[in-house]
Amino acid sequence: MTFHNLIHQRESIRNYNSDRLVEKEKLNRILEAGRIAPSAANRQPWCFYLISTPEYLEKVRGCYARSWFSDAPYVLVVAGRRHKAWTRKADGYNALETDLTIAMDHMILAAEAEGLGTCWIAAFDPEKLKQAEMLEPDEEVFAMTPLGYPHEGFEKRGLKDRKPLEEVVKFL
Repeated sequence: MTFHNLIHQRESIRNYNSDRLVEKEKLNRILEAGRIAPSAANRQPWCFYLISTPEYLEKVRGCYARSWFSDAPYVLVVAGRRHKAWTRKADGYNALETDLTIAMDHMILAAEAEGLGTCWIAAFDPEKLKQAEMLEPDEEVFAMTPLGYPHEGFEKRGLKDRKPLEEVVKFL
């Protein structure tokens, strides 16, 4: 599959096969995609939490109350430490959110390449996530995703409702 086919094919999955675990090799390739992602000044201010134990799944699922979120056998949480991220001197911009977003996107695309489903979630309750007692006190989370095989018989919609290129690009 070419990269362009991959990005056109990828879509958010909200229907998981809870009984089918993901092969360790595939999980490792996905996590490796995040590990090698670029970050500002190569600071790599991240930590990836691959949650699969019933105890932690129950705790983490409490921060996002959607029934389909509970079906995936894994939840991937990308966390980072602001003080470890690069900060621009001119205006104090801190690259943590950008760095974590790039790493998350790498892993989501890697999951698609492995035939797995993901769904970028930012609408979680950060306070409930902290109550899961897995994060370090200074870690922040901007996104998470369920991770797993789509439910048997699931068919992708295949259509992406996006603005035309002419509307979002300006050639100067």
